[in-house]
Amino acid sequence: MTVAWDEFRLVRAIAECGALAPAAGQLGINPSTAFRRLAALEAELGARLFERHRSGYVPTPAGEAMVAAAARMEEEAARFDREVADRASVPSGILRVTAPAGLAIDLMMPMLARFRARYPRVRLDLVVSEEALNLSRRDADVALRATREPPANLVGRRLSGVAWAVYGPVEGDFAADPPWVSPDEGVAGGLFARFVAERAPPERVALRINTVQGLCEAVAAGIGIGALPCYVADPHPALRRLSGPEPDLAAELWLLTHPDLRRSVRVRAFLEHAAAEIAPLRPALEGRMAEGFFETPQHAAVTRG
Repeated sequence: MTVAWDEFRLVRAIAECGALAPAAGQLGINPSTAFRRLAALEAELGARLFERHRSGYVPTPAGEAMVAAAARMEEEAARFDREVADRASVPSGILRVTAPAGLAIDLMMPMLARFRARYPRVRLDLVVSEEALNLSRRDADVALRATREPPANLVGRRLSGVAWAVYGPVEGDFAADPPWVSPDEGVAGGLFARFVAERAPPERVALRINTVQGLCEAVAAGIGIGALPCYVADPHPALRRLSGPEPDLAAELWLLTHPDLRRSVRVRAFLEHAAAEIAPLRPALEGRMAEGFFETPQHAAVTRG
């Protein structure tokens, strides 16, 4: 018998989600349809693909074999997509780019506008995500990421350093025991939360937020001082810098793609365009626009607790 590709996708989704409802949502079908299709497939195969437990759906050996086959088929389909993308001679088609919200909003929009003006046949699909998407499965073609350790299975180039420093509101007076604003433990593996914890006890953290978005506005509003990316905060008229670039928060800006895509005309065009656009921004990204800054004893007391 021949099993349709959609049934392999269904079985894999149920195995990954452990339940029918989320698997159905992932595939864009309703749970009753997923139930009927699974029952019909098991009947046609003459084998149970899942054990039904209170805790969820657990693949049987037959189900595991089908999940493994689905993974191989998906990889082959993705490889075919990459090979087809590689054969284009003129930049055209859809280019899927991913970046975290801060970079997408504060850095990328002018860059994307100029790229489109230069390559009007390329249609851009911008995926704003704090998560590292799977470039091997074509969740995205190119990723712009601030990281210290780019994934070993991807290729790309380092564009710049990314500096963070401590800032306060221009109108604020936080000479002693200032309140802080801080991302919570779930952001960047707790890096920023640990940075603040080393400088302020919990009772001095006036605001926690589950993303880096909004930190700048919180500091400018006078809620407290906080660590911010220099390229955003240095030119902000309502903020003043209270420290030099903080080594504990330093990162690097990387432009990444899958090895199979680096020869794709549209991917290569975007990599070259983005690198040229970022080059003149390096002083701002690396916190060197305020090189005349000298930390005073007062600032040292504020930022070190």
